[in-house]
Amino acid sequence: MELTKNLKQTNIIKSLVVVILGSIALTISAKIKIPFYPVPMTMQTFVVLFLGISLGHKIALASIGLYLLEGIAGLPVFSNSPEKGVGLIYFTGPTMGYLIGFLSACYLASKIKIDDNFFVVLFKLIVATLTIYIMGLVWLGTLIGWDKPIFALGAKPFLLAEMFKIMILALITKQIIKIRKFI
Repeated sequence: MELTKNLKQTNIIKSLVVVILGSIALTISAKIKIPFYPVPMTMQTFVVLFLGISLGHKIALASIGLYLLEGIAGLPVFSNSPEKGVGLIYFTGPTMGYLIGFLSACYLASKIKIDDNFFVVLFKLIVATLTIYIMGLVWLGTLIGWDKPIFALGAKPFLLAEMFKIMILALITKQIIKIRKFI
């Protein structure tokens, strides 16, 4: 009985540490800007998908949820914070839909299986990433008006970088899943 209680406590502590580390990884990925065409890219969506694949949906959702709560609370975790603001004001700005889309994307990425072939993995990663952009564009259109070129502003400049990140992840997903079994 005592051993079971200790194992549960150990698992809870381990999960909390992993959730915090996932949130830190997402923060770091938001701050690093890599020169790319036509706009610099961050590795946020890569890390969102990576968390889903490597940690499973529960821990990945908790990591991203913590990241979002940190940002809403005013910590400068988001990509353009603090220079473009912090807290709830930044969160409810033009990027809110994309940030919320992180949750669906990591959940969908967590559903990739070891026996999925490369093309199935690629398809699932594309669908997961699309949820980020769909939610982002819906919010952006609602915020700035549907008379604006929403797709050209909120998706088109990032698509090449997204395909690059998705291809890298598709190539290493099986190895990530194999490693996850040992964690």
